[in-house]
Amino acid sequence: MSRIHYMMITASPEVAAFIEGQGVARIFMDQEVLGKAERQGHLDTHKAAHSLEEIAAVASALKRAELMVRLNPLNLHSHEEIQAALDHGAQRLMLPMFTSRADVELFLKLVDGRVPVTFLVETPQALVRLPDWLPLLKRGSDEVHIGLNDLSLGMGLNFLFEPLASRLLDPSAELLSEREIAWGVGGVARIGQGALSAETVLGEHVRLGSQWVILSRAFHQGASSSAELLQALDFPAEIAKLREAEESWRQAPAEALLANQKILSECVFYIERHMGL
Repeated sequence: MSRIHYMMITASPEVAAFIEGQGVARIFMDQEVLGKAERQGHLDTHKAAHSLEEIAAVASALKRAELMVRLNPLNLHSHEEIQAALDHGAQRLMLPMFTSRADVELFLKLVDGRVPVTFLVETPQALVRLPDWLPLLKRGSDEVHIGLNDLSLGMGLNFLFEPLASRLLDPSAELLSEREIAWGVGGVARIGQGALSAETVLGEHVRLGSQWVILSRAFHQGASSSAELLQALDFPAEIAKLREAEESWRQAPAEALLANQKILSECVFYIERHMGL
């Protein structure tokens, strides 16, 4: 079983070049603005749109890591947005906020096989309809990422990890693995930080077979240079801690992973009950 791959959001070419040398396999840049502020305005999430010039600058700095650009949801200008991202160095495109097989078909048609795509499952409709649209994806290149922020909002939930706590994603994880489509879910904080421990979250990634996770803001804190990044934290050491925790879970028996899921569930619902108090 392959280990978990990391991706991180940054618009700094220097930071991107540094973190790819530390094992970050994908640089995540974001052009999504349509509807995002309305959905997530009350949340502490990434909302800044990266410019085409910033995308080109990061693309020119990379040697190994893949550059993925999240576009706007499908709209009248999607064709132009796709072309512009590709012209400026995008190596993978991500589609957010889709709901149906028709959306998947249209996006694949617009991209036309020029780069692989990642479908961001963050609407309840996209999750429920996964068995319907998943066969359209190309095995070995196209991927799925389950976005917990908007998925939980769309379900009327208070805490983004509630879908994991309820084991709602288990059937989707099984189907994705069965179809051999690479996939990931949500993000992860640094070891020893966060209301829900990163160790517990990583255990659930291993249990479900997730292959990708986003490194949270705790890993970069908005750094625009490698010097700023290293001043904020020992990045190589933090990555090593994640790897150590992951490997520990991979050596654990199935019973331990199920016990960890129960701990995650109890923690998540405890946090949810006490939010806003």
